[in-house]
Amino acid sequence: MKPEDKAWAALRDRGAAQLRSGFAERVLRTAHGPTPETWRQLRAVAAARLRPGFAERVLRAARAAAEMPSFASQLALSAATAALCLGAVMFFHHHKLEQADARNLAEWRTIVAMAQEIDTSSP
Repeated sequence: MKPEDKAWAALRDRGAAQLRSGFAERVLRTAHGPTPETWRQLRAVAAARLRPGFAERVLRAARAAAEMPSFASQLALSAATAALCLGAVMFFHHHKLEQADARNLAEWRTIVAMAQEIDTSSP
């Protein structure tokens, strides 16, 4: 037997000696949860504490919260989304045009410089 096995066995025995009797049964009872009779009693106590009409009020509130938005609000949201998308497209298009203009101007400056160099070097 390895020395660790002996140490683990001693630790397990010491831990078991510290537990009160019936510990395992209490743990198993807790792990399985309440019995069906206990659940029935809990439901009866809870039902006695609710005011009459509670279920109807909850259903009415849930239905009111789940109402569809109005056509006008859907239309307004759609218009705002379309305006935002159009603004983004226009911004990126303008940015790309500025980049193309800058690139074309740089190329034309190179062509003009070469043409001027040719003009000055010819007799």
